[in-house]
Amino acid sequence: MYRPNLTDLPAIRLPEGYSCRTFQPGDEAAWESIIFQSFQWKSDFRKQMEEDEYYNLGKIFFICYGDTPIATASAWHRPAWGRHVGYLHMVGIIPDHGGKGLGLQVSLAALHHMANSGKEASILETDDFRIPAIKTYLRLGYKPLLIHENQAERWKDLITANDLRIND
Repeated sequence: MYRPNLTDLPAIRLPEGYSCRTFQPGDEAAWESIIFQSFQWKSDFRKQMEEDEYYNLGKIFFICYGDTPIATASAWHRPAWGRHVGYLHMVGIIPDHGGKGLGLQVSLAALHHMANSGKEASILETDDFRIPAIKTYLRLGYKPLLIHENQAERWKDLITANDLRIND
């Protein structure tokens, strides 16, 4: 999915009891827990994030409930998309905190970082069965980006089956 600009981002708005911060040393286990609970697969922070050439603690964001990280998103980069395009990476939330718009808010934190770092647009990759995430990305202004011929029909089916709206 592609967001063609980062100029009109809304402010981050969190419910009472929640705060937003960047990654701090020692957050590795919290990140791994969020990713596991979000996707039901074990991910090693060191292999998934630290070993990436674009690793930077200041690009990994958390929403915390009290002092406990419960959602994450990263403002990453992938050279294939160009130097002015940010890559929204590893967005996840602990399901017990779902339904409060926190995935959208942690994604906004990453998007604001991209904009402040000189990125002009953003891209992300997701699976078409992740309907709540897709709804969030559409609300954030992302649009489908077709990179394979089979995706046009898949997006059509996805939009119809889930009554999704793509903002113009």
